[in-house]
Amino acid sequence: MAKTARDIMSGGCECVGENETVEDAARKMADLDVGALPICGEDDRLKGMITDRDIVVKVVAQGKGLGETQVGSLGDGKPVTIGADDSVDEAIRTMAEHKVRRLPVIDGHELIGVVSQADVATNLSDEDTGALVEAISAS
Repeated sequence: MAKTARDIMSGGCECVGENETVEDAARKMADLDVGALPICGEDDRLKGMITDRDIVVKVVAQGKGLGETQVGSLGDGKPVTIGADDSVDEAIRTMAEHKVRRLPVIDGHELIGVVSQADVATNLSDEDTGALVEAISAS
């Protein structure tokens, strides 16, 4: 039986609220030892992702205040996601097509996990992992 996104994802991911500050997000990333967090709205729906790079490039480098900038202001439209029961092949295609290293996994509208490059590397062949890394890293 083919593996699904649910089979390889890292579960139990935590969100940062769209109305929280970037400083709050940075603290949560440090506490969880992660480089990205899903952004969740007050309606508990996924609004996007924020990465440590976003914080540096879109906030610090532009002289914006970490404690004044809301996380939701960094979201870019509709987030790229994968359904929990979609195939791993579909997850890899989606990650490659959108050049994302982390893909939120949803079940209905509920965020239940994230498929990362590390999850792919741990669960799939070196060839599949290499192809994904190459596709994401290509300019």
